[in-house]
Amino acid sequence: MTLKIGWIGCGVHATQMLLPQLVRHDVELVALCDIDAERLKTAGRQFGVRTLTTSAAELIATPGLDAVGMAVGPDQHLAFGKAALDRGLPVFMEKPPSGSAAGARELLAASEKAKKPLLVGFMKRYSAGNKIAANILRSGRFGDVLGLTGYYMTAPGYFAGNVDYTGFFLHHCVHYMDLVSFLVSPVTKLTARKVEKAPGRVLFHINFDFECGAIGTIAMGTVQSRGAPVERIEVMGDHQRIEVDNVIEVRWNRNPPFKVDDPKAILADDVDSLTWKPNFTAAANEDPKGYHSLLADVVPALQGKETPAPTIADGVIAMDSLETLRRELGI
Repeated sequence: MTLKIGWIGCGVHATQMLLPQLVRHDVELVALCDIDAERLKTAGRQFGVRTLTTSAAELIATPGLDAVGMAVGPDQHLAFGKAALDRGLPVFMEKPPSGSAAGARELLAASEKAKKPLLVGFMKRYSAGNKIAANILRSGRFGDVLGLTGYYMTAPGYFAGNVDYTGFFLHHCVHYMDLVSFLVSPVTKLTARKVEKAPGRVLFHINFDFECGAIGTIAMGTVQSRGAPVERIEVMGDHQRIEVDNVIEVRWNRNPPFKVDDPKAILADDVDSLTWKPNFTAAANEDPKGYHSLLADVVPALQGKETPAPTIADGVIAMDSLETLRRELGI
């Protein structure tokens, strides 16, 4: 059954990342909403939608909707998400689900009261390299996870005028507050320290203890160019190691024998390293960032089916970790 969706927020992220991937699925965009009338008109033309409104309340009240999606600000996610759930409509929203953990809990309570799902856009779980890593970890061929390391960076200019780093925490760091638990296990302890040389330029290291007994460290900050690789995850096991660079290159190192002095040396598929990277020259509508794969789980979940799509319960966990991080850093 085609899912009829009303969408709130027609900014660059929605119109260039989310909606183009959403309409590849079995959905119909019934109505669009944005406070900027010109931007709204452009999005309506881009996606062939005639029902346009600058009022979120009016969109939520549109007859015939099966669900509401949104990519707006954290406070609007909270307000509009609750309003949609109050009308009995399932919701998909970009992260963060609110500006605070308390707000995320309000949305969880509203979802439970309405008995309707609220799905959150933690697409890092679905980014191609991270998805491959997660599948390896769950395959039974990796063994116990012992440690996780990595980094996730951006540039100071990306949040110019936002030197309290709120935008960086809410729109970037929250991804990894979700991702580390998804890859390893729930976080039981989080500590952090920072170096800050000038306003808007911060580097911090986060230490994690995990429920499974693993340990981890992630470096984050606003001190790297976005033109350079800014993401890396490495998961360590016993004679196993998965490395994911910038979500598009995966290396699975295992326990190969030394080969230099072996005249019969070969590459053995059960012990040697395996690598993967996408072919960007192929004429294929692929999405290594993960939005298409995320929405492939979100759309049926909005219809009441059981899928692995991240829920508002996951959002509460990520926001709790994010607030613990900010307290640790004093930011």
